[in-house]
Amino acid sequence: MVAAVGYRVGPGAGASASGRGLVRRRRRRWVRITAFGVTALLVAAGGAGWAVYAKLSGNITPDEAAAAELARYDKERPTSLVKDARNILLIGSDSREGTDNARYGRDSGTERSDTTILLHLSAGRGSATAVSLPRDLMVDLPGCRRPDGSRSAPRFAMFNQAFQVGGSACTIRTVEKLTDIRIDHHVVVDFHGFTKMVDAVDGVEVCLREPIDDRAAKLRLPAGHVTLNGEQALGYVRARKSLGDGSDTERMERQQRFLGALVNKVRSNDVLLNPVKLYPVLDAATSSLTTDPALASLRGLYDLVRGLRDIPMEEVQFLTVPRESYAYDANRDQLVEPAADRLFERLRTDGPLVVAGNGPPVSASLSLSGAHDGPYGHARPGPRLRPAVTVSPPPTYRGNTAAEDTCG
Repeated sequence: MVAAVGYRVGPGAGASASGRGLVRRRRRRWVRITAFGVTALLVAAGGAGWAVYAKLSGNITPDEAAAAELARYDKERPTSLVKDARNILLIGSDSREGTDNARYGRDSGTERSDTTILLHLSAGRGSATAVSLPRDLMVDLPGCRRPDGSRSAPRFAMFNQAFQVGGSACTIRTVEKLTDIRIDHHVVVDFHGFTKMVDAVDGVEVCLREPIDDRAAKLRLPAGHVTLNGEQALGYVRARKSLGDGSDTERMERQQRFLGALVNKVRSNDVLLNPVKLYPVLDAATSSLTTDPALASLRGLYDLVRGLRDIPMEEVQFLTVPRESYAYDANRDQLVEPAADRLFERLRTDGPLVVAGNGPPVSASLSLSGAHDGPYGHARPGPRLRPAVTVSPPPTYRGNTAAEDTCG
């Protein structure tokens, strides 16, 4: 900041009285004025500004135990392949621990991952892709450290048991084993934290194709555009038996649509640029999060999300990993191959993919051919050769973007 305030522009190449030189001088003058204003504001705020920063940073719980466990197995974890691309595991915990979460059911002393989303941020931050992982997906669980210090044996079980057995570290290792994708960061949020964040943005608008009357979820809503408060939003994203076809797939799609609406609300309501609106959102968000130590501060979170403001809404994509009923139990899931492996390969290598409202993963190719000419442009005698040029478009998966109207 001090360097910016004292910056001086002297004559030199390109510093003309008009055109680009003039534009550059005006821009630099604006930077000096802005830097001076920010510096003056921080000086005036003094200890109060630091107290706010310290409070918000202190709200976040660093997941030191998970960091230690992951370090123990670092040599067997996947390697990041693309510089600056990031993969973040978002875990929604169904814990009933504490007064705030107790209202959602009896505390059995255990918790499972109610929702798990693998968020891929492309290098350069041109796109964000959120992939839901079904909680009933049958996977190989590694041996994990339990809360009491003992270790579980590796086994084949439902995905959400990883969090129950060994918390976030076990979930991360399970995802890495399943996808061969290095998880750079993780975030855990519980029920109460979710409701607080929704209330902090004054609710989130969704569009319901049909009215909802769900006693279990405590939801009674009309069809059409409805703004949900925190408790209503929680019921909306968690309800399973009485909404849609009752499947977990439909529930995950509803969660994805809600997250798209939440992104739209934050972006369209100028929350990120309005300190009066931003503080309660930050306070609610930070007090609700348990993250890896690198993210457990305002600076860490800012460094992660600062490039997300410019991602077009149509490039914020949501989908569910290709899945089908498990062969030995219709109430469980298994991956659809090779579609799932192709998806994971795209995320590993930061390759593009496309989401569409319906239909299975597709692929296509285009073959172009022409005569094989000899020297100087003359066609050679004999058989005409037709070299094929194959163009493979990005694979398409069923999903939606944050730009879509949920009533569409």
